[in-house]
Formats: sequence, C-alpha cells, structure tokens
Amino acid sequence: MKNKIEKKRLVVIGSGMAATSCVEEIIGLDPERFEITVFGAEEHLNYNRVLLSHVLTGEKELKDIVLHDLKWYEDNNIKLHSGKRITEINRAQKKVISEDASEHPYDVLILATGSLPFIPPVVGMDKEGVVAFRTINDCEKIKDDVREGSRVAVIGGGLLGLEAAYGALKLGADVSVVHLADRLLERQLDITSAEFLKEDIEKLGIDVMLSKETTEVYGEGKCEGLNFKDGTSLEADLIIVSVGIKPNIELIESSGIYCEKGVVVSDVMQSYDPAVYAIGECVQHRNKTFGLVAPIFKQAKVLANHLAGDGRLAFKDIASSARLKVPDIELYSAGSIDDADGIETVEYLDRGARVYKKLFLKDNKLNGMIMYGDTSDGPRLFAKLLDGSDVNTVRHTSIFGDGAGAGVSSMAELTDETIVCGCNGITKGMIVESIKSKGLFSREDVTRETGAGGGCGGCGELIEQILESTLGSDFNSAIHNEGICPCTRYTRDDIVKNIREQGLKSVTEVMDLLGWETVGCEKCRPAINYYVSMVDPLHAVDDISSRLVNERTHANIQADGTFSVVPRMYGGVVSAEELKRIAEAAVKYDVPLVKVTGGQRIDLLGVKKDDLPKMWKDIDMPSGFAYAKGLRTVKTCVGEKYCRYGTRDSLGLGVRMERFFEGLWMPAKVKMAVTGCPRNCAESLIKDLGVVGINGGFEIYVGGSGGIVLKGGKLLCTVETSEEVLQTAASFMQFYREDAEYGERTYKWVRRVGLEVIKDTLAKDGVGLAERLNDARDVVKEPWGVGVKASGE
Repeated sequence: MKNKIEKKRLVVIGSGMAATSCVEEIIGLDPERFEITVFGAEEHLNYNRVLLSHVLTGEKELKDIVLHDLKWYEDNNIKLHSGKRITEINRAQKKVISEDASEHPYDVLILATGSLPFIPPVVGMDKEGVVAFRTINDCEKIKDDVREGSRVAVIGGGLLGLEAAYGALKLGADVSVVHLADRLLERQLDITSAEFLKEDIEKLGIDVMLSKETTEVYGEGKCEGLNFKDGTSLEADLIIVSVGIKPNIELIESSGIYCEKGVVVSDVMQSYDPAVYAIGECVQHRNKTFGLVAPIFKQAKVLANHLAGDGRLAFKDIASSARLKVPDIELYSAGSIDDADGIETVEYLDRGARVYKKLFLKDNKLNGMIMYGDTSDGPRLFAKLLDGSDVNTVRHTSIFGDGAGAGVSSMAELTDETIVCGCNGITKGMIVESIKSKGLFSREDVTRETGAGGGCGGCGELIEQILESTLGSDFNSAIHNEGICPCTRYTRDDIVKNIREQGLKSVTEVMDLLGWETVGCEKCRPAINYYVSMVDPLHAVDDISSRLVNERTHANIQADGTFSVVPRMYGGVVSAEELKRIAEAAVKYDVPLVKVTGGQRIDLLGVKKDDLPKMWKDIDMPSGFAYAKGLRTVKTCVGEKYCRYGTRDSLGLGVRMERFFEGLWMPAKVKMAVTGCPRNCAESLIKDLGVVGINGGFEIYVGGSGGIVLKGGKLLCTVETSEEVLQTAASFMQFYREDAEYGERTYKWVRRVGLEVIKDTLAKDGVGLAERLNDARDVVKEPWGVGVKASGE
C-alpha cells in the first residue's frame, strides 16, 4: 500500500494582496501539497488596499473590500493568525516566533511583509495630527479627525495623495495638496496632461501648491501647519503624508537574509536562503522594487507555479497602467512616458474639449501612453502594449480609436492570449470562456468568477467591451437589470415604475418606500430627483440638495473658484441693447474675460459668487443654462433672409425652438441646430437634434454628437413645415426624457433603443408625448427671475 505523502509546512508572513494572491494560486494548482499558515500584522482580514480611497470617501466600507472571509480560510484548511506579528525568523531551526512567544516551524517560508510609508526627515513629523495614508487604520483615523471646515494638508501629489485629498474634501475639509515636483503625477503625466489635471483638481475645490519643499511641521504638541523652504507657510489641523513607500525589511534583515533596498530574489522569487521566498513590496528583483499590483500579482503566480513543482514560469517585470480614482477626472497612463532617444511620439490635443492623448513608440511598438479627458481606448491600447503588437501601420489612427462604445469592432483586434487585467494576469480568452461556460452578464460577474477587474479596476471598460462582443444583444438587456448605483439593486425601470404606481413626489419618498440603506450618493440622488420630476412635473418636489453643484448655484464654477455667466441668446441672436447691458455689466463687475462660445453665445468668465444675482439683474436676460442637464443652445445660420444659398428661415425656426425647449430638465445636456440648406453651416448633423432646410421642407436628424465622441445624427424623418418640425421635436425629446437613463446622451440612447423603435413610438404616441412635454414646460422657472419667456412659444 502506498504511503500518504506528508504535507510540507508552508508559512506566510503577511496577509495582504500579494500573500493572498499567492496562496490562492497555490491552492488552485495543488491544494494537497502544503499545510498553510498565514500571519498578518493587521487585526483585519486581508483587504484590497487599492480601494482604500473609496472607504475614505464613504463609497465603500471595510467589508466591501475584504478579499476573503474566515470561511474561505476554513474551507481551504488555512490557519490564519490575524493581528499576530512575527518578531523573529530562526532560519537555522526553520521556525518563526511571534510576539506572543509561540513558535511555528516551516519547510517553506514566504515573506510578504509589504512596505511602510516613507516619512520625510522633516522636523515635527512626529507631532499629533500627522498621519500616513496606507492602511485601513490610517483611513479610519483620518475620518475620525476631519470635521466640516477642517484644514487638511496632503503632502504628496501622486495617485494616493490626490485620492486622499479628494477623500478629505468629501469629508468636508478645506484641502491643500503640497507637492515637491513642478507638476502632479510626474511619473504618470507630462506637462500638458499635468496642467489639465491641476486645473480639474482645483475645480473640485482643492488648492494645489507645486514646487513646495516642506522644512517643518510647526505647532505646540499637535500640528498647526507647515513651513516651506521658500519662506511661506500653510495652516493645517491635519497633515496626510503620501510621498512614497519603502520595503518593510527590518525583520528580514535581522534574520540574516540578504537585502539591499528590499529582499533580493531570483526570477522565481527565491531569496539567498533556498527555503525562503519573497513577493510584493518587500522585494528587490534585478535592482527594482515594486509598488503597483500588476507586477506583484505576477510574482505571486510565478512563485506558486514554482512551489507547485511546475517551474516553467519566471518573473519578468511588466508595464503597468494607472488611473486616478477621483470622480469626473478621466486619466489613463501606462508604460514608460520617457521621451528618451529612440522614442517616437504621436500626439493629439484639443484644449477646448480638454482632450489630450500621447503615444510613445519604440521599434514600432507601443512603449507607453497618456490619455486625458477621453480614456475610452486606453485599455485596448494597453493590451497592445502588453502583447507587443506592431502598431506601425496604424500609428496615426490608433490615437483616435473608435470612441466609446466601439467594443465589438475593437475586440476583433485582440487575440485570446491578450492580457486584459494586468493586475491578475487574466487574458481575453479566459474571460470569454467564463462568459460562455458560466453564463456571465456583467462586469461584476466577470470579476467574481475570474478576478479580472478586481485590482485597480482600470480594465473595467475593456471587460464590458468583451461582454458586449461575446453576448451581443443579450449584453444590453443585462445592463438594464443592474441597479442604478451601488446604493441599491433597483434599476432605472424599477424606480420609475414605483414613482408612477405609488404616486411618489420626492427623493425622500422614493428612498423611504424602496428601502434605501444609505442616504444615497452623487449618482442616485440626482437621478431620482430627475425621474420624479419627469413622471409628474406638476406635483414633484425638487430636492435642491440632490442637484449637482453647478445646478445648485445656477452657474459653472471655474478653476479659480469664480463663476461664468452665460446669458441666453435665442438662436444666437442678440440685440444691440442686450449687448450694451452685457458690456456694461462686464465693466461694472470687473470681468477678466469675455468670450464668444462655439454655441453662439457670450461667456463672461471670472465672476465672483456674490456678484451673480446683481449681474443677472443688470443684464436682464434669461440664463443660458450652460451648466444644466437641459437645452444648452440652438445653433443657427442666417437662413434664407440673408444667405443666397438658404432655402428656409433657419434663424426664425431656431429662435422658436430655443424658446420652446429652454429650461426643460433633460436626462443629459442637449444641443440643437437649424441650418437653412444642406451646406450645414450650423453643424446640424452632429447635434442631439438637428434640422436641415431642403427644397420643399426640412430633414430632422437625431442622436448626433460633436464632443469627445463624434457621432453623426441619424435621419428621423422629413417634414414640410416648421410647425411639423416643432411637433416632431417635442415628441422626440419627450420620448427621450421618459425613456433614457439619467446621464445618457441622445447619441447613446438612440443607438441603444434603435431608430425604428423611436419612429414607431412617435407615430403611435406623438401627440401624447407632446402634451406631456407641455406639462413639463408649464413648471419651468427662470433661476434668476429675469428675461421671462415669451408666452405662447
């Protein structure tokens, strides 16, 4: 009879993401090979450190980012010692000794001790009120210490520092970021993209101080502020330090294991002691240390493969991608962004749209990339970077891509071996196989089953493109079975159905009836507020606190904290008297910049908040709603009255349309245009609703977009009269208002619903839709109480 093979004793020091990933891999490859014991210095279960910033903002709780619960350890026969620190490694006797003096023998030892926050050698850094941002305990301390109006200084303008700054801002603090370099994220961004980032961070209300070297934390016992080398200072009640990390190797060095900057390891993660291995942030491999999750997870896979007896894998550092987890800031950086010799660059810059893309090429292959403003093609290009594709023949088109939603076509370019999730080494083929074999329909399903998207989350868009490519029309159905935000599992259709059937009139009533477990978030509260108003505009209660910040102030906040004033100019037409009032107001209130916009209006920039009511009164014109989810402009050409090519009165129709739709709340911003002939001077074909004058009538186009995503409008119909244009436009816009998701632009909605469905609905219920739109028009109010809308329009 064959004797049972005795399991080897595997001890892991560390229970973070690196250790957990390695243990997962070992269990998956050979669950009977080792008797596994894990020691974690932190008292908590292992958690996803990448998502700490979401805990700080309140978007997630600790339980939401825990990697495995206790049952997982029990089910896999793993002995877990949380909150038990190892104080000695006795290599001669092959045992580790914990702080309670207990001894634990090993045959194989894995060191995954991670890193420690680097604290600059600055006077006063040991004062009360100075905290790092590295662990869940740090996170909880910051939340406990910050109060409304607290002054918080964040030292460090890297990814984690900016995320900590945003978290403190959400907690109600006045926040300043202090950074030694001359730009934010200097490792991920060049000067141009960093300028965009600085402006957007400041728009959030965070002060950014660059080229600032801190020389002292001053205060009596507790921190009171910072002194800088240039002689200036900054008051602060709390100081968050986020300037980097250093490998945690004190215990390891004391055992005599060879270390330099970190534990020196081979290509299979073996230290100079053949029984001891190391992975993660404590490691030094080929003179390099590590701080991002992608290479660390690859280390875990290589080590697990080696310990399971396969031995075919060797660790080689790979490029990583980075995103900033701050809402409304679209940033994607990957690979090397060094303009060294032999590096070519392909660049695209649209300052008006705030879109910047830069590709770094070496030997006809992608070596790095920066994307700001439009990052939709980032994951796809990153996959090309990882698999070393030759991009020479498509170098000029790669930077533009196909825009958002082009997943199906771009998926054909990727082989099954293409790595989609660099954090976990998950390929396209692995994801497709899981989708087909396990019936997956959402990004969350894919993450749960494969691990893809469970690290930094940067591959989320690419996962959705794979889902769309694999599932086809089933993917669109699946999307609408998901909750509108993490606060609830109720879909948009569930919420609207309850509002209609239960006669709900406010955000509070909806949340109370449907059992919201939280107070809501920036995604669900504005959406519910819109849906209530859309269903019953005559009786709905507008919840101002659920409006977005620009809607609450009825103005667009600018980078310096001032505001912009954009008066309504119907169809781009303005009288001499109105121009005079605008000019006089600009002089009276010392407006630093007066600019003509692309929507045929005048923008007064740099207005102080306190001057807004007085300025609007002096100008005596209605608001242009340049900040709202509603009609922005109806762009026109001069039409048949003045243009020798004009076939229709585009100017008059455009003015009527703008008066008709102004102030109406929409799911997203809406832009319209009327052009008097097919020469299309008013750009009607790239508007949400565009009208083109032709011989004998008008063509009406819908679902166009001329912004980050360029989409041509689809021909809805041809009509003979301007009255028919207004009737059709009213029916279309009301169908869009009633059917679209909150935040869904018409170009997405039209393509999701389908043009034929829209045509059929307008044919069957066009009159009813127009009547319901008029109910909504009846409650439109001018926010500044001036420039009352002409009656009968």
